[in-house]
Amino acid sequence: MRKLNLIICLLLVAAVCGATLYYWPQLPARIPVHWNFAGEVDGYGSRETMLWMGPGVMIIALAIGIAMPWLSPRGFDVGRFEPAFNYIITLVVGLFAYIYAIQLAAILTGEMSVAHMMLAGLCVMMVLLGNQLAKVKRNFFIGVRTPWTLANERVWYATHRLSAKLMVASGLAGLLALWSGAPSWLVLALTSAWALVAVLYSLGYYKKLERAGQL
Repeated sequence: MRKLNLIICLLLVAAVCGATLYYWPQLPARIPVHWNFAGEVDGYGSRETMLWMGPGVMIIALAIGIAMPWLSPRGFDVGRFEPAFNYIITLVVGLFAYIYAIQLAAILTGEMSVAHMMLAGLCVMMVLLGNQLAKVKRNFFIGVRTPWTLANERVWYATHRLSAKLMVASGLAGLLALWSGAPSWLVLALTSAWALVAVLYSLGYYKKLERAGQL
């Protein structure tokens, strides 16, 4: 990873660790760890779970990002789209920091609408990720990795150009739905429908090239 992105990720991890240590004495021995779509708590764990929910998950995500260039096979390496790769890994680590901040605030105050805030973060991430998706080159870790996109570079690029637009549109539609008071299931449906369209498009485009003898 580029030094700047690595520093940003490490600062986010440090901030989450600092917040955890600062608020540790105020955390109850038994804390909520999961909320359903209605915003109701449906899972509890020990206070130590916070270490895994925040710093632990972020460190794992960062470690995977650091390891990906080494793990990538030749011809499919993530270094071919390094700026977009660094952006995406930083975005993922930032999303985990955002999720942890919501959980911590909800545990301390008991007043925050966790489901609403989680979905809002997901929608924003869709918009930010969609802005970079078209720059992702063929690889085994990031992007719309169907049998047809991995099998043909033309299918990969065409699918990702479409998916980038769909992700941005889905994220904006989800934010609009949240703002209008739509139920959580509808917001989630709006933000995930693009994936099915992308998969079907990759299949259809591959078969089109196949019929035309261009594979």
